[in-house]
Amino acid sequence: MPLQEINFDGLIGPTHNYAGLSPGNLASALNAGKIAFPRAAALQGIAKMQANLALGLTQGLFLPQDRPDQEWLEQLGENLTDAEPHMRAAAWSASSMWAANAATVSPAPDTKDGKCHLTVANLMTMPHRSHEWSGTLKQLQIAFAAASFRVHGPILPPFGDEGAANHIRLCHGHGTAGIEIFVYGKNGGAYPVRQHIEAGKAISRIHGLDPARTLFVQQSEKAIAAGAFHNDVVAVANEHVLFAHELAFADKGSFYVALRTLLPQIEIIEVPAKAVSLADAVKSYLFNAQLVSLPDGGMALILPTEAQDTPAVWNWLGEMVKGNGPIRRLIPVDVRQSMANGGGPACLRLRVVADPADIDPRFLADREKLDGIAILVDRYWPEQIAPADLENPALIAIVRQARKALIDHLDLARDLSGTSD
Repeated sequence: MPLQEINFDGLIGPTHNYAGLSPGNLASALNAGKIAFPRAAALQGIAKMQANLALGLTQGLFLPQDRPDQEWLEQLGENLTDAEPHMRAAAWSASSMWAANAATVSPAPDTKDGKCHLTVANLMTMPHRSHEWSGTLKQLQIAFAAASFRVHGPILPPFGDEGAANHIRLCHGHGTAGIEIFVYGKNGGAYPVRQHIEAGKAISRIHGLDPARTLFVQQSEKAIAAGAFHNDVVAVANEHVLFAHELAFADKGSFYVALRTLLPQIEIIEVPAKAVSLADAVKSYLFNAQLVSLPDGGMALILPTEAQDTPAVWNWLGEMVKGNGPIRRLIPVDVRQSMANGGGPACLRLRVVADPADIDPRFLADREKLDGIAILVDRYWPEQIAPADLENPALIAIVRQARKALIDHLDLARDLSGTSD
């Protein structure tokens, strides 16, 4: 079977809550302390996956990690009962749902050894995410155990790496050699920079990328300061198309010249700041969309419904699709629970170009499998979680039972045994 793009979505876990743990993520901060709805959140994510299957796309999934992470707290001399509220919340975080931060992926056509390489992200900048990588690594090692893959551990601190959310791949077709772009930050004003250039350079060496087809591009400081904590909040790419905000990159002129030299057929669709402000782009997550190639030709932009609700954004998109450009369809999806915590459709998925036959089938999704998971979610996931609920010991048993039901259902209990993934 030829190589194809597979979108692996993170299934939203039963501890989904709004603790506002992510400085620079404006939606996360705005909704801190509100009541979250884990069951609705997970069902929204499943519905998005089902809709992608209906489009003819290949779909995979990753599982929620074991939370609360008591072992992490114990390593810090803490426990769930006595921990400060922000540390307790960090132990409960369901942020592994945002699979775009799981890893950086270099498909086989780009690498020296002809294998697909995946490097798990260290996520070291944010305490509530810094303890994800070991659980993510275990899932990656199971899902991509075939000889056609190489799975690598995290880049060493102090070099921050947040995975595919800051990585762009452009190519003539998914199965052809591509250009890999590592986007990094230097200054975010009041907000921390999460992606370091040193991490990107290390990953490019580890993956065996061709230096002549690898670029390191600085994200605009204005974009970071406006709340674009990851580059995928202001830019998204698919095959030969780059869709970006005018203020996404620090030196777009040099960047675009390099792209046109390396990939003459590239189409750059730039949204002008005078039409859509950075504030509206961040609020609507216009660029945190899945830009996908449809089986019957053309491309579609799978957007959060918030883009529809933002007049400047929706008007500009409407004019764009009237033209003869490559993006022919706009498909709004409801992921409002994820959006309220600062993650849109693109945050929820990791793109892997590979032969599906080489992937552990337990991590691949079809309609029947997703229907079965939805039944479990409806039965076991808490309907709501308020901040005070994180102090309730009874909630631990509820969320652990929920996750156990899921991994038993997918026959992954033996592989994911123990208190963490």
